[in-house]
Amino acid sequence: MQTEKVIDHIVNWLKDYASNANIKGFVIGISGGIDSAVTSTLCAKTGLELLCLEMPIHQAESQVSRAVSHIHWLQNNFDTVSSTQVHLTKVFDSLVDALPKVDNEEDRFMSLANTRARLRMTTLYYFAALNGYLVAGTGNKVEDFGVGFYTKYGDGGVDLSPIADLLKSEVYEIAKYLGVNQEIIDAAPTDGLWGDDRTDEDQIGASYPELEWAMQMQEEGKTNDDFSGRELEVFKIYTRFNSSNKHKMIPIPICEIPTRLK
Repeated sequence: MQTEKVIDHIVNWLKDYASNANIKGFVIGISGGIDSAVTSTLCAKTGLELLCLEMPIHQAESQVSRAVSHIHWLQNNFDTVSSTQVHLTKVFDSLVDALPKVDNEEDRFMSLANTRARLRMTTLYYFAALNGYLVAGTGNKVEDFGVGFYTKYGDGGVDLSPIADLLKSEVYEIAKYLGVNQEIIDAAPTDGLWGDDRTDEDQIGASYPELEWAMQMQEEGKTNDDFSGRELEVFKIYTRFNSSNKHKMIPIPICEIPTRLK
């Protein structure tokens, strides 16, 4: 990858999109992870206004500290970056209290994890509307179009996706070139939706390098019959996620009424 040219291309794309939309800047959620760090830095490099939101919900302290550290790094390097911390834990807890009780709390863990992401999306759009900004998405190619590892109308609810055509490995390459904090580069990827230290790999069952490999194999038309051992296991994991999350990757289905019925 021609890293410098890719960076310039994305930055120019962001500037052109904002200019054509008559928008003065961007708002982005900073999680302490690699994707939001790279995306926010690319947005900052446009020279347009950038509002970084840190939105903890029962968040691990390590994630909060990495997010805050990255925001400080951005503000030290770019004049147009501002930040706000919005504590959403009480909001989340109030919503949980308002919802009907369930017999087994574990039955709604995934639903509540996705609710966290949707509360953050709502907060991002509040500030976007307030300031005339676009919400910048942080999804990468293998997450958005491979395994669909994001929350529909949560972190998937954005106005534009600057790094969605980059594999996770390419995001890391750009991060190193941009000088993103090493602690973020070294941190194990996590969606931060569970209030514990589980990683993306823990949840998916495969690492991002493995998923990138499986994505390439599927694009080449490979099937389960082409693999054995760990390769077969990873390929099955990838294809299962790709199939079950396809609804996130395609436009909302529309029931088209035949002309003869109108």
